[in-house]
Amino acid sequence: MPIKKAAEKALRQSTKRANKNKKIDSDIDALVRKVKKAIAAGDQAKASEFLKQAIKKIDKAQQKSALKKNTAARKKSRLARSVNSIAKK
Repeated sequence: MPIKKAAEKALRQSTKRANKNKKIDSDIDALVRKVKKAIAAGDQAKASEFLKQAIKKIDKAQQKSALKKNTAARKKSRLARSVNSIAKK
């Protein structure tokens, strides 16, 4: 337990930020799962629709510093590549 007031405030802030980032991460993970499920089913239309939503969410997370720039780019690239792979089949 923090003893000083500044330490108490820092703990509150870090807890609040951690909860916010956890929510953002879980939302992104849910969308990624939906994309992968649509890919597994071979549904190009659904996969591309969920991909749009996932990219939007990832970009927002990067803007809010919940994700680093390269991490966001990597996630978007891998998802887009996997969606494009079913288009070729």
